[in-house]
Amino acid sequence: MTAYWKANQRRLAPWLFLAPGLIMFAVYVVIPIFQSMAISFYDWDGLGEAEWIGTANYVELFDDDAFYTSLVNNVLWLGLFLLAVPAGLMIAIFLNQTVWGMRAYKSLFFFPFVISQVVVGLMFAWFYAPNFGLLYQLIEWTTGAQVAILADERYVTYGIIVAGLWPQIAYVMILYLTGLNNVAPDQIEAARLDGAKGWRMLWYVIIPQLRPATFIAVVVTVIGALRSFDLVSIMTNGGPYGSSRVLSFYMYEQALSEYGYRMGYGAAIAVVLFAIMMVFISGFIWKMWRDETER
Repeated sequence: MTAYWKANQRRLAPWLFLAPGLIMFAVYVVIPIFQSMAISFYDWDGLGEAEWIGTANYVELFDDDAFYTSLVNNVLWLGLFLLAVPAGLMIAIFLNQTVWGMRAYKSLFFFPFVISQVVVGLMFAWFYAPNFGLLYQLIEWTTGAQVAILADERYVTYGIIVAGLWPQIAYVMILYLTGLNNVAPDQIEAARLDGAKGWRMLWYVIIPQLRPATFIAVVVTVIGALRSFDLVSIMTNGGPYGSSRVLSFYMYEQALSEYGYRMGYGAAIAVVLFAIMMVFISGFIWKMWRDETER
């Protein structure tokens, strides 16, 4: 054994260092994924005997209006949440300057990222609140209309998305600030000598060097949009009349809330959510791999 280790030490050492992380990832991520897939084929309340029902849970999903509402809301979250990427990039470029007081500005923009999502949800719930909320009073003062955003089916999802964008933009900004520190200054100088400036400098010189940061920002933003549970739970609890549900919250309602205890049906929703997430992430990884191999 000692002779084998000495002969293969350079090849085995990385795997020994990776082993604890791989074991944790398998136990807490990979195995639960397959367990959820298996549970989705059963009718089970989480405690009693599980009954095999095949694809009945998935068939029921296609006739469930609440599921379609949750799916549409998740699509809205995906589309609008990705605005955090260009917004974070613009703020990062603004903050990546050496002027007096810039550290204070960075701290202000960084502040939303360190706040708990629960606190963010409560702050925006008060911001939107009828009668005393700042936004409610501004709308009433400027238009004369009284709009309770979190109580209106037309606006509630957009109101929660705005609350989620606030800390997400701060997170993306941090990623881009880190990436901007690694931008090659010689390429910037060469581009300036060639007459590039403004948008041309940004598009052809800076953004290509920010591909790793962009990849991480997009993946994290997509995952955040698809698992947008906490803000929905804090701000509306899925209301009004279930109009602000997303798939992760509907999964919780069906599987774990007092209205559900349908573990199999909740697992089926989780599998659909996982499939959607994997489509996006696999697409990003494939594009990143293709770009790297074409260099």
